[in-house]
Amino acid sequence: MPVQIAYLSVILIWATTPLAIQWSTEGAGFAFALFSRMLIGVIIGALVLVVFRIPFPTHAHARRVYAVGGASLFVGMALTYWASRHVHSGLISVMFGLSPLAAAVLAALWLGERSLTKKRLTGAVLGVGGLAVIFLQGGISGGWATVAGLLALVVAMICYTAGMVWIKRIGNDSPPLATTVGTVGAALPGFALVWWFAEGQVPMEVAPRALSAIVYLGVFGSVIGFAAYYHCIRHLEASRVALITLITPVLALLLGQALNGEHTTPRLWFGVMLILTGLVLHQWETFRPWFRSRRRQPM
Repeated sequence: MPVQIAYLSVILIWATTPLAIQWSTEGAGFAFALFSRMLIGVIIGALVLVVFRIPFPTHAHARRVYAVGGASLFVGMALTYWASRHVHSGLISVMFGLSPLAAAVLAALWLGERSLTKKRLTGAVLGVGGLAVIFLQGGISGGWATVAGLLALVVAMICYTAGMVWIKRIGNDSPPLATTVGTVGAALPGFALVWWFAEGQVPMEVAPRALSAIVYLGVFGSVIGFAAYYHCIRHLEASRVALITLITPVLALLLGQALNGEHTTPRLWFGVMLILTGLVLHQWETFRPWFRSRRRQPM
């Protein structure tokens, strides 16, 4: 796959995933939509492993990684799907865009990394400030249900990020797709239990848009997007990959406004811009070589 196509695919998949999550729960129930997506993802991922003969480690170390990743995925996705009923789809992308800031704090605490420089701390403060502005906007325009949804998304982002940092602490030598299949497979019983206790039945009729969104998330969101992302990491400099976290929240908000009739206000955009500015400062060491190369290019 040409790296340009992979890069564009990651941006489009990540930007459309929040809207697809919201659409997938229309008439189907959030628990059924979540379980169905993950089941499709495991089946497709396992088939790819078999067809391309990609190793799937099952030793104790790999099982520990699957368990930690599965636990964080379960909590993160369950809360995200629940929150999608109360929050604009674009804000899901914005909340998960904060994950690099959370990862830096957790890495400093758990891994002893010197990740909290002055620039990164300033970026974190701006990110928290933007988050506060968004919470204020949610409380005004959507009531307490929206505030609860935003809180659920923050907890989901922290849990998912904590799982990734913990896996880094454990150390992971498994192929990326094998880790994905093992992680989703470990979380799948939890998703099944949530569906059973929350809804307990297969919907008699699923709207075509909801069904299409579930299949899209299972195939593209869980398998193709992941493979394309790691393809980008392998062939592009870190600064270009990091730009994805800045592009997708804005694009997701615009898509929600254009395709789902979601109302955005100047105050909400101000909060988003604070978060994105914080992310740029947080990842400045990564972006700096890219900015320098751009300045050297002739006009």
